Amino acid sequence: MQLMNIINALSLEVLQLQGDFNVEVRGGYTSDMLSDVLAHSREKNIWITFQTHQNVVAVAKLKDLAAVIFVNNRTPDEDTLKRAREENVILLRTADSAFGISGKLYGLIMPKD
Repeated sequence: MQLMNIINALSLEVLQLQGDFNVEVRGGYTSDMLSDVLAHSREKNIWITFQTHQNVVAVAKLKDLAAVIFVNNRTPDEDTLKRAREENVILLRTADSAFGISGKLYGLIMPKD
C-alpha cells in the first residue's frame, strides 16, 4: 500500500513534507531502541516510536524506511525536522499509543485470509 494512502486512512499528521509519499510500504516496525531498529527493521517499513531526536532520522535514512510515526503526539525539535528535510525522511505524528497505531497499521496493510 502506498504511504499516502496509509497517511490518509490512519489520519496521520505530516510533520515533514520532503520525501516519496508514493512509496510502497512493505510493513511496520515498532521499537524505541535504535539498535533494535537497526538490527531488525526492513527496507520500506514504517517505524513507530516515541523517540524524537535526530538519531531517528539517521536510522530511518540508513535503513531506507518509508517513514517514521511519532506516537502520543510527540513532536521533534526543529533541528530534527531540518535534518529530516535534508535527508528526505518523512516524519508523521499520531495521538495514538504505539500499541494502538501498530494494530491499526497491521490491520490496514497485512494480507487478509
